[in-house]
Amino acid sequence: MTIGRKTTPSIGIIGFGAFGRLIARHLAPHSPLVVSDPCQSIPQESPDRVVVSDARGAARCDIVILAVPVDRMSAAIAELKPHLRPGAVVIDVGSVKIEPARIMLAELPENVEIIGTHPLFGPQSASRGIAGLKMALCPIRGKSWRRIAAFLRQKLKLDVILTTPDAHDRDMAMVQGLTHLVAKILVRMEPMPGRMTTRSFELLMQATEMVRHDAPGVFHAIERANPHARAVRERFFAHAQEITRELERGHEAQRPAAREIEAEIA
Repeated sequence: MTIGRKTTPSIGIIGFGAFGRLIARHLAPHSPLVVSDPCQSIPQESPDRVVVSDARGAARCDIVILAVPVDRMSAAIAELKPHLRPGAVVIDVGSVKIEPARIMLAELPENVEIIGTHPLFGPQSASRGIAGLKMALCPIRGKSWRRIAAFLRQKLKLDVILTTPDAHDRDMAMVQGLTHLVAKILVRMEPMPGRMTTRSFELLMQATEMVRHDAPGVFHAIERANPHARAVRERFFAHAQEITRELERGHEAQRPAAREIEAEIA
């Protein structure tokens, strides 16, 4: 069973952290959910139509969503693998796509379909709803991605972007990699001015606030698990060093003129 058919599919969610809960809140009105998280207890305020189970219960669903960090994906698949139904659809929602795609292709049974996705938003940016927000979708194995893409567009009103794992990671190395990198640096430079500010500075700090409270694993996945991120970081810091040298040269050129002005004043 897949989303888009007359029979409503069951959906299992492995991992019920902040993002797993966000997924559940928006999928619960459309499908019965089974959630499992071996690393933490499930919150009492879970949405209606959500059944708490172990990994085996979630694995028996028609669609299984892996909402776990990349470094926990192999362990999660090992636990799910014996219980997956033939024809089930396994979806990951990680911030990188090349490594999850490789893991899923290598370790999942050949009789299940595989889709890589990346919701290009988090709990903070989705606090007012997800309609109009972007979702990257990478078809990896099987044909159900078409129906799932239609569900995401028509029911959840998401802007679905079809892409490949490599193209996704190339773009995200710049988009997410730089955003989180700059935010990390700004947080370490605090305290920041709070009153005498410009609009551009306020927007920069708003962007920092949107990622400030992300789990450490998110930053590490973005910067370490994405094979394109290092090259982007190196370009960024190379340009920063070049601009620093330009400013220093300009500063040196201004010194004689400054001394002449001081002499005239004296």
